[in-house]
Amino acid sequence: MTRYLVVPQWQGSPSTRAMQLIDGAHAIAGDLPRSATTILDVPIEAGESLGTGIRRLSTLQRVRAQVEEALSSHDEPVLTIGGDCGVALGPIAHAVARHPDLAVVWIDAHPDFNTPETSPSGAFAGMVLRAIVGDGDPALVLDEGAVAPGRVVLVATRSYDDAELEAIEERGIRIVPADALGEAKALAEAVAATGADSVYIHVDVDALDPAELAGNAHPEPFGVRAADLTAAIAAVRDAVPLVGATLAGYSPASPDAATDDLGTLLRIVGALA
Repeated sequence: MTRYLVVPQWQGSPSTRAMQLIDGAHAIAGDLPRSATTILDVPIEAGESLGTGIRRLSTLQRVRAQVEEALSSHDEPVLTIGGDCGVALGPIAHAVARHPDLAVVWIDAHPDFNTPETSPSGAFAGMVLRAIVGDGDPALVLDEGAVAPGRVVLVATRSYDDAELEAIEERGIRIVPADALGEAKALAEAVAATGADSVYIHVDVDALDPAELAGNAHPEPFGVRAADLTAAIAAVRDAVPLVGATLAGYSPASPDAATDDLGTLLRIVGALA
């Protein structure tokens, strides 16, 4: 049975709408099975950078510790609901400790592959995938080699900073563009090419085309259709076991406005759970 962990963290986001991520997380949580759902009490304060290039680092560290504690008693797959994309770091660390050869599928309009030195915003959500492959500030990074770049697949990514693109090309990370997901097996084939025996899937809602979802703080044109996304996830799950997942980045204009998007979001939840 899938467990659900809701982490309404906003401190990793670069958006002026960052605190609306709290409303987004709670809106999704309202439609999850209560007996299988844990909602973390995330600190509301911004936090300090502690002399690093990561904004609000002190609070991000506190939330990561909360996530790790919440996950410590679970061996079954957990779907983590954010909040910003930074919430994926702890769950992926948890998953890779149990499944060392997993692949990470990162479905996001942005690669989140900056470091504190290259980030234009200092927001950790734009650095988290780089931290997952072991490159970043020691305060928030997985051990080098825990997830090799060759086991990462970027999906529907279409907005890169120059430094991100250079680093991705140097590491040979696989990329599956949004329009390729019209063929559902394209993503499963990319995962198979990594040689992984299991998979962790992260979805940022900005991977979707802006016409698919209103509550998107970082809309990028030419995204993936929700139907193609869910079909691609199903094809991956048919090929290898799903050992964890994240859904992040939902930022409704108001709690009431979230009603308009919940049908699409719950279809993605269903695909991941």
